[in-house]
Amino acid sequence: MVADELLEEIRARADITQLVGEYVQLRRSGRTYRGPCPLHGGEGPNFSVDPERGIFKCFVCGEGGDVFSFPMKLLGLDFIEAVKFVAERVGIVVPDVDRSKEEEDPYRDIREAVAFADEWFQKQLWDEKHGERARRYLLVDRGLSEESVRRFGFGYAPDSWRGLREAAGVHEISDDVLLRAGLIKASERAKEPYDMFRARLVIPIYNLRGRPIGFGGRLLADSDEAPKYINSPDTPIFHKGRIVYGLNWSRHAIRRQEVFYVVEGYMDLVSLVAAGVENVVAPLGTALTESQARLLSRYAKKALLLYDSDKAGLIATFKAADELLRVGVHPSVATLPRGEDPDSIVRKGGPDALAEYTDAAIDVLDRKIQILEKRGYLDTSEGKRRAVDAMMLSVRAAADEALCDIYLGRVASVTGVRRQTLERELQRPVGAPRRRRGPAQETGEPAQTVPKLGAERKLLLLLLRDRSLVPRVAGQVEPNSFRTPQYREIYQALLGAAEQAASGGRDDAGDLEWAEELAPALYERVRELTADPEELTNPEAVLDDAITRLRARALEKRLADLMTEVLVADTNAAVELATEIKKVRQELTALGSRLPGRGFFKGE
Repeated sequence: MVADELLEEIRARADITQLVGEYVQLRRSGRTYRGPCPLHGGEGPNFSVDPERGIFKCFVCGEGGDVFSFPMKLLGLDFIEAVKFVAERVGIVVPDVDRSKEEEDPYRDIREAVAFADEWFQKQLWDEKHGERARRYLLVDRGLSEESVRRFGFGYAPDSWRGLREAAGVHEISDDVLLRAGLIKASERAKEPYDMFRARLVIPIYNLRGRPIGFGGRLLADSDEAPKYINSPDTPIFHKGRIVYGLNWSRHAIRRQEVFYVVEGYMDLVSLVAAGVENVVAPLGTALTESQARLLSRYAKKALLLYDSDKAGLIATFKAADELLRVGVHPSVATLPRGEDPDSIVRKGGPDALAEYTDAAIDVLDRKIQILEKRGYLDTSEGKRRAVDAMMLSVRAAADEALCDIYLGRVASVTGVRRQTLERELQRPVGAPRRRRGPAQETGEPAQTVPKLGAERKLLLLLLRDRSLVPRVAGQVEPNSFRTPQYREIYQALLGAAEQAASGGRDDAGDLEWAEELAPALYERVRELTADPEELTNPEAVLDDAITRLRARALEKRLADLMTEVLVADTNAAVELATEIKKVRQELTALGSRLPGRGFFKGE
């Protein structure tokens, strides 16, 4: 282990304010510094750094620690890695240490199972008989070199129900471990579990340390019965919404070039990297999430979106752009020809062909304006009203104040709406009822605000104190309404425990046995919440308020998605979307009337 004297020297030399300041915009507040929490994705100044004591603390999510804890929690480093990370910044060399004395990894068995599967899949790919079809797809159909195929660790899952399971059994890897690792599945129709990946090209997904944590699988033949791509399910070591494919290879190139390209899929990324475009990443088959955007923002503040130009691609582009804007990244959009994607462009014409489109990329708001003009939205009053809604989504999302100001001026210019009107629109929550302008609206009180994540924490406090409330809340609040990943996972575990109890399983409402399968950090958070001494007077009113706020948040997200979809919808679909938009607005207004203050609230 690292000697105590060396640890103290590193700690004494390190400036925790400077270290945290690399990832958070801090402002002095008395003897401390404050800013938004990078650990749970906060927006308010709830994250405090005390340079005199050398510690940090978030007063919302509860995370805290010292100069070594910060990179461990933020970057996923273990203690030794964090010590070296800090030491490097203060000019101290840490000698190699004996890791055999480190604390046992609680998920070591899962990591070893995934590593075994990774090696086994690769062995099947290069097997002369079993992997011939997959090799032909990669080397001939895709035109990849053997070097690229080996670099990305491609493998193959044979067309066998239990090939991996049987191979793992030979090495005494149990079914329980394989199930927890997401490598096999259980079925009520089969006596024994079966392999998750079968007759698929296998793409390993690595963490930032280059270790496999999950897999993607691609069918090699078209099928109406199975999806073309599948991913590993979430496991204790793999969370699809927090991992970005390719970042383990591209992060250094991204830092050097100060921009990252975002593509839709695995093969787009592989083709670009094989062609020499290194600063590229991909979400894992879903829309870019807030957690993924925040992770990427640590490496660069500019992004270039390289999605398909069809309807689905444009919707994904605008949603991803808004997520990036919220974390302070400025996104641009490259418009690709219909029917083409980055992979096909690079394979036909090489990196120079792709550069024609990346060099012509434009700001995301300008791309929206292009589409609005082409579709005639700016030709009528009603069209301009809808255009303002669509463009204000990006304006609201822009965390960069200067960029937000530029966007406001751009929207005013193309729509003819006065800037003052747009500024008032910016202060109005998404979906809140519009009112006629008058003295009260110009000088009246601001929209009511609530402490960020207050509703999430209070709801969990109530549910942990009275588990009988869970079924009632389950019908009204979706897990995705929780923005804090830890709170979301705890809520999902509560729902699972309630469902198990309802189906005849043990009702353990009086203990924490239901939480024992959670990750250690989550289990500790459950214990912390359970022991929280905060008194919630009038619990019924607190419960109703928390449910209302989370439901309204989900409706706001749905409304924003609908406004984005309207941009690229055909006439008939646009009419249907407009009807749904109206319905969601009405639901939001109804929910707003149940909240104190002005009848609506401005987000959380």
